[in-house]
Order: sequence, then structure tokens, then C-alpha cells
Amino acid sequence: MSWITDYVRPKIRTLLGRRDVPDNLWMQCPSCQQMMFHAEVERARKVCTSCGHHMRATAPERLRWTFDEGEFTRIELPKVPADPLKFRDSQPYATRIKSAREATHLDDAIIVAHGLIGGEKAVVAVMAFEFMAGSMGAGVGEAIVAAARLAVLQDAPLIVFTASGGARMQEGAISLMQMPRTVIASRAVKEAGLPFITVLTDPTTGGVTASFTMLGDIQIAEPGALIGFAGARVIEQTVREKLPEGFQRAEYLLEHGILDMVVKRGEMAATLARVISLLRVKQRDAA
Repeated sequence: MSWITDYVRPKIRTLLGRRDVPDNLWMQCPSCQQMMFHAEVERARKVCTSCGHHMRATAPERLRWTFDEGEFTRIELPKVPADPLKFRDSQPYATRIKSAREATHLDDAIIVAHGLIGGEKAVVAVMAFEFMAGSMGAGVGEAIVAAARLAVLQDAPLIVFTASGGARMQEGAISLMQMPRTVIASRAVKEAGLPFITVLTDPTTGGVTASFTMLGDIQIAEPGALIGFAGARVIEQTVREKLPEGFQRAEYLLEHGILDMVVKRGEMAATLARVISLLRVKQRDAA
């Protein structure tokens, strides 16, 4: 128990009355342990006002923060078999999917929408880590393909926010097949002469990193985001060497030329608007 729980909260309840102070009024930064009001954190777009730590955000939140005035239109994504391999571990895969859908109100680990960013048309796909750790199965693969097709149809750039633990093990080889499919989808956008921008958030790992994520014309990351294929411990055991400090973090990858930019969340929408504007002007001049 902390002093905030043992001392401050009882004092507040004594002064204002227990019913006037909800239990979820406060939250603690997972990085610096600073206590903050939930409302304050929401205003800061889930960035700690003390240390700047970027907390994980949901897919709907990212869409609201990205599009002009928070206005966008979601598209209906292709349906895929719910349990193609009849997989079961500690519980059936179908049960896991059902639980994830009830908890997140999403069909799968991704949302695709279109709207305006800085007054320019854009298609945005956002991976939802809150849905089975953002794992990529057939549903996510189909969504990326659908987003690419929509971008080409609308003559608009495609932006993908990534947040994933990798391929979805419950779909076996089907999940691995989504790696080349998403690569082909990103290529279709580029062949149409449209910008393909990836925004890597914490965490972006496994098969998602090894496929479309690293193929952006512009690759942006949020501060402190964990980005990599295998885990650091697995790599250390394989190469038998101690990894550098901050290995697989956004700042380290930027320093070593893997990323183009590391952008704070509060500046992300303006940065995307600027990048889209510059790339589209260049494309129009070339045409």
C-alpha cells in the first residue's frame, strides 16, 4: 500500500464524503510511479506529465487523436473464419476471440478508417494491442489489404499505427502467411505513387516488425517504444553477448538509421499532416 492510498485518499473521503471520490480518480505512471488524476492523463493523451512516458493507448483513441477534429469514418473489414484450425491451449481459440471482442468491442486487433489529416485525405489503420496483444492473424492481414485498396481507390496516403506482440500462434501457418500478404499490400500503395507511412508504437515486435512495418516511405516511432523481432533475452542467448543499453528502443533505432523520426504523441497529428503535405506536393509536381 502507498501513502496515497493509506493517507491521502482517506483524507479526501473524510473532507468530501466517500461517495464523492471514486476509486479510479487516480492512476500511477508505470515509469516514474508518479500519481496523476485520470482526467489529467486523458488530457495529455496518456503521456505522463512528470517524466514524459508514453503509456499504451487504444486503437479508437489513436484515431481520434490523428484525424482533423477527431472525425473519421470506419470501414467494415472482411470477415475471416473465427477458428480455422480448431486450436485449443488452456482454452479454445474461439473462446479467446469471443472474450477479446466482448472486452474491446472490436472484431479483431485492428481498425481501419478514412478522413482528413491536415486537410488532406488519408486512410489510417490502427492495430489494437488491447485485442490479444495486437497479434496478427488472418483478420489483421485482410484489414491491411483492405486499407491498401481503399487508399489506392481514394488516391490517399496509407498510415499504419503498429502495436503488436507478433503473429497469432492460434492460427499457425495462416498467421505467418499474413507477412507476405501485408508486404504486397504496402507495395500496391507505393506502386500507385501514394505515401505509405508507418508509426511504430509500444510494442511492435515479431512478424509485424518483420513484414510491412519496416517498409514505410517514412518510419516514425513514439518515444521509448519497444521495437524488434525477437526478445532481447533470446538475442543475447543466441549471440552470447550483452546488448547495448536501450537496445530495441525507438531512440536507439533512430540513432542507428532504422527510423526517420521519433515524435511525441502530442505532436504526431501535426507531424503526419506536414509529412503528407510535403509528399503530396512532390507527387503533384512530378505529375
